[in-house]
Parts: sequence; structure tokens; C-alpha cells
Amino acid sequence: MEVQPNILGAFTKLGSFLREFCEDSVSQNHHWSKALEKAIIKAGQQNGWFTKNNVLEALNSWGTLLTKINLEAWLSPYHISKDFNNKTIAIIMAGNIPLVGFHDFLAVLITGNRVIGKLSSNDAVLLPFLVTYLLDTEPLLKKKIHLTQEKLERFDAVIATGSNNTSRYFDYYFGKYPNIIRRNRNSIAVLTGNESIEELKLLGNDVFQYFGLGCRSVSKIFIPKNFELKHFFEAIFEFQDVVNNHKYANNYDYNKAVFLMSEFKILDNNFLLLKEDKSYASPIGTLYYEYYDTMDSLNMRLKSEASELQCIVGNSAVSNSIPFGTTQTPDLTDYADSVDTIQFLLNL
Repeated sequence: MEVQPNILGAFTKLGSFLREFCEDSVSQNHHWSKALEKAIIKAGQQNGWFTKNNVLEALNSWGTLLTKINLEAWLSPYHISKDFNNKTIAIIMAGNIPLVGFHDFLAVLITGNRVIGKLSSNDAVLLPFLVTYLLDTEPLLKKKIHLTQEKLERFDAVIATGSNNTSRYFDYYFGKYPNIIRRNRNSIAVLTGNESIEELKLLGNDVFQYFGLGCRSVSKIFIPKNFELKHFFEAIFEFQDVVNNHKYANNYDYNKAVFLMSEFKILDNNFLLLKEDKSYASPIGTLYYEYYDTMDSLNMRLKSEASELQCIVGNSAVSNSIPFGTTQTPDLTDYADSVDTIQFLLNL
């Protein structure tokens, strides 16, 4: 690893600032704290899903990750030479949750390359603020960062994140370039019936954080035949305030009406609908569930459908699972769609 010290130092300083801001301690950066407060308000005004709590969750997550120790540990397996990493990488960013494109942004710069970032109109405030902070810390980065909402031009490779529909557009326009094109993925939980109340509460965080809008948000649970869903409802009751967000409430009410008119059988606790369904992607305000026969057969199915899944939450009996409550706190090595972004960049 041979990361340029000015780049590593700029992101390390950014991490320190974000941790300080989220901890609400006595600020060493009063001017920047006030500016970030304004940016959070503006982001929420432009996108009703970006509540202050959700934005703070994203900022706190990145503040935790952006330390010198974490960054060096992440990059230590790679050979990064400042002598040959000088490509221009176009990043097409999604806007479903706050700063969802930041990992790609970080990966491009930390490997010595240049960023042309196409911002989503749903998340066009937070990253530009962080870029302003980075440039104040390290002015030399100005030559390496360009954010836009216009047409992308003059680049060497593409990293694009979108839906299955937009991925066809990305394939058509960017297929001739080296690329990472991400499509729809969903996250699930597998319950055995032996989970503690605390584990089910943690699962509630996997379901409700960012209103279920992220690919790491649990959209479906698999349960054994004898599972009592009322235990799950009881454990997640503390998340009831989610319905006070008008955008979430509108989706919840709409989906409830559609299900009732279609005479689907649903379970309802007044802020979450449970519907038995074989699909992975559930609408907002809804969590799908499906019964399974044996853990072995379910593990085989999930392995065969791995390309559709981002995270699997569960205990040790579940293959390739992560603990309850951890879907929204990925590590730097948790690459989206399991595609190693750093290695992709180094192979250009």
C-alpha cells in the first residue's frame, strides 16, 4: 500500500470531524459544525426521507470508519502505487439513502484516481458539503474531484448504481468502458424461533433504519412453520414512531389499501404490514415473510439465489449470515454486490 499521505490525512481529518459532530461534544470546528447543520436541514427539505436522525446515522457510520487505523487496515492487502493510479472514474450515485455513493467516492480517491461524480437529485447536498470540507483540508484534491448533475464526459471507467431498469440503460451507454454496474438486491433475515427479544429488536433496526429504502435493509424474513409472528411484532413495537414520517405513512396507507382491496391476507400492527410472499423486494411499510421446511433446504436455495441478495441476517445456523442489527453498519471491506471496488480500480 502506498496511499498519498495528503489523501489519507484528509479523510482521517474528515472522520474526526464527523465523530465530533455526531457526539455533540464541544466542537473544535464551530464554523464547519454550523455549516453541516444547515446542510442537514437543506438535505431534508429536498428529500423528505432524509430525516435528521437518518442523516446523522449515515454521518456517524462514516465517522466511525474514517480513522487512520481503519483505512490502513482496509488497504493493507492491496498494492497501491501513486505512480500509476491516475485514471478518471465516473461514479453514478443512487439517492435512496444518505451518502450511499460515498464508499465508491472514497475508493476512487484513496487509490489515487480522479472522480467525476454524477449526483442523484435525491442526495445532492451532503456529498458536496463533505467535498468542501475535504478541499479546505487538502486543496490539492480540487484537481481530483468534480461533482455534477449534467452529462458525464471524458472518463476511463464507470461505477454505476441503480435499479434493474436503469442498469439496462447503464449497460447500453457504458458497456464499452471498464465498469461496475449494480442492480437491485435485497436483504433478508432467517429466523429459527430461538431468537431472544433483544435479537428481534435489533432486527427491527435492520428493517426500519432509512425507512427500509436501502439494499441492506431487510425486506423479507424466513420463518419456521411454528413461528409466532406476534413475538416479532411485540419486539419491534419501539419502532412505532416510524409512521409519524408522512412519506412513510403515505406508503403504508397506500399499500394497506391495495392489499385489502385485493383481499390479500395481511398482519398489521398500525405501522408495519406483514404479508406472506415469495418475492424478496417488499414495498415501503411492508415486510414479506415466507415459511421454510428445513434450514438445509433454505441454505441451498439462498446459495442458488445469492445474486439477488445483499445481506442475510441470522444466527450461526444460517450460511453466510451477519448478526442481527448490523446490516446498516458495513465495514470498509463490505463491498456492494461483493465486487471488490479497490481491486477493480487497481486493475484498470
